[in-house]
Amino acid sequence: MVIKVKRIEKIINNKVFKGIAVGLKAITSTLIIIVISIIFIQRVSDNKVTLFGYSMFTIVSESMVPKYEIRDMVIAKKVVAEDIKIGDDVVYLGEESNLNGKIVTHQVIKKEYKNGKYIFQTKGLANEVEDPEIEYDQILGKVLKKSTLLSLLSHVVNNAYGFYFIIFVPFAILLFFEINDIMKEKKLIKEAKEKKEDTKEKKILCDDEPIPKKK
Repeated sequence: MVIKVKRIEKIINNKVFKGIAVGLKAITSTLIIIVISIIFIQRVSDNKVTLFGYSMFTIVSESMVPKYEIRDMVIAKKVVAEDIKIGDDVVYLGEESNLNGKIVTHQVIKKEYKNGKYIFQTKGLANEVEDPEIEYDQILGKVLKKSTLLSLLSHVVNNAYGFYFIIFVPFAILLFFEINDIMKEKKLIKEAKEKKEDTKEKKILCDDEPIPKKK
């Protein structure tokens, strides 16, 4: 048992292992922060958050399949009406029929300028019927791209097994390294204490030695 413990200590104290441990600790910590941040942002912002005009949205239906799947995440930017062309994907806030109050990501199929306003009509790629016409003020942003990384994390987080893997496993790894650091610290404190006691004992022994008599 003692030999096994010494072998483990030798591996842990190895420079290569220490380097790998530091890297893994940094990666797992970052991963946990990213996942928790995404979950928090999505819950608080109701699937949308804006930063410097850029927004992040989560696809919640199959209306844009095969371009976007459910739980894919897209990055959109607020642009002027002139920059929105037919064929672009836009995110807008619905105000009519069954889309009222819903955030929709669909493709622009028609653009007109009526009575001093830009009017757009959109349609989901998988839908047979086009959406009601919308005004520019309803558009939250023009889709720039689908984020592959964020989409992957979104799919994983929203899956029971994926959530377990991406949260519990990194947390377990992080906990292992934290316990390892605590054990090292305790060992160093113990060694320092023993060294101090040993030095004190040697000093006492030296003080107790008889003074040699003069001849």
